[in-house]
Amino acid sequence: MTGRLRGKVAIVAGAGSIGPGWGNGKATAALFAREGARVVCADINRNAAEETASLIQNEGGQAFAVEADVTKADQVADLVARALGRYGRIDILDNNVGIAEVGSVVDLPEETWERVFRVNLTGAFLAMKHVIPVMQRQFDETGEGGSIVNISSIASIRHTGVPYASYSATKAGLNHLTRTTAAQFAPQKIRVNAVLPGLMKTPMVEHSAGLARAYGGGDVEAMWAARAAQVPMGHMGEAWDVANAALFLASDEARYITGIELAVDGGITLKYD
Repeated sequence: MTGRLRGKVAIVAGAGSIGPGWGNGKATAALFAREGARVVCADINRNAAEETASLIQNEGGQAFAVEADVTKADQVADLVARALGRYGRIDILDNNVGIAEVGSVVDLPEETWERVFRVNLTGAFLAMKHVIPVMQRQFDETGEGGSIVNISSIASIRHTGVPYASYSATKAGLNHLTRTTAAQFAPQKIRVNAVLPGLMKTPMVEHSAGLARAYGGGDVEAMWAARAAQVPMGHMGEAWDVANAALFLASDEARYITGIELAVDGGITLKYD
């Protein structure tokens, strides 16, 4: 690795994985550390957060785990305080927390709609609300703000063939929250960008019974085949594809980039049929 984040401190919200293998957050936390960042691995699942932190430590990196529910303002404030207490600054925030529920506006229970909004949109709002003041102070003191990467989805900009009313709406909201926040805080060198993953092969997707039903009648292997067939490049993406995009946007290589939506999708958003 080339040390593209050497000297930086990163919070990765959603750094655990809900099952074996590499989820987007876990891969991002590991890659950030491999590129020299000190990483705060935050997740609602303490064991998952500790697994990621231990993996980083075993590779010789610096990391620690924090159990945090990003829908709770007090827990987000505590997360930020603990990051500052350990490392003294926050240069990068990667908002990777998200859940997906299949269902149309007719089918979804109101409580499901509200829960998806709390996790996918309010969680990112609260994380930025508490991290941006830290980055503002850093700008005042050193002239450097920070980088925020929000993990959205191509479901925010197009129909994916699955009834995703709540998920699509929250991710579309996250896109615009990204743009407006980027515009407001650009003068303080706080960059805010979004990554839009396409059809990914990750533990979150594998463990979604609703997606398996929608794609393959409940058969996970049939779901994988159907999703791969939708992609012009002929295969699904992996967590590392998202992690590499997040790494670029978090790094100084992207120092003149803010407010964008970077699709990581194998070309699926280019399709017209």
